Amino acid sequence: MFTPVTQPAEIETVARLAREIWTTHYTPIIGTEQVEYMLARFQSVEAIRQQLHSGMIYMLMPNAAGYFAYEKNSDPLFLSKIYVHQDFRRQGLARKAIAWIQAAEAPHKIRLTVNRHNQTTLAAYQKLGFKKVGEQVADIGDGYVMDDFVMEK
Repeated sequence: MFTPVTQPAEIETVARLAREIWTTHYTPIIGTEQVEYMLARFQSVEAIRQQLHSGMIYMLMPNAAGYFAYEKNSDPLFLSKIYVHQDFRRQGLARKAIAWIQAAEAPHKIRLTVNRHNQTTLAAYQKLGFKKVGEQVADIGDGYVMDDFVMEK
């Protein structure tokens, strides 16, 4: 159901999806400048290549509906990214991705971070069984921070 991202064309697809999803979803939350900065730093083709090289696992959803990425060798497993294109939301893809990770990796816990002002996504994670376990403000450079809740399932 989910395709491992390993080939250049798949990496380019993820970078394209990131741009579409982030621009639409995050611009109202964190603004255009921070979205552009974060896309360049974390979701460009080169950034994704580097993350794959350092052990991050990226998976594409069917029909390029979205993608997710996680750090396999962390405890708890860190779900770094899970993004669904707006045309495919509310179809259970995030739930299926979480179930896939649980089946494939059998983690004791899954941890993720979510922007504290991202109310729709926060509610979706809670519906999927995640609970807030902390808060985190991370300096990501150029005067930007990620102001997140830490959640676990």
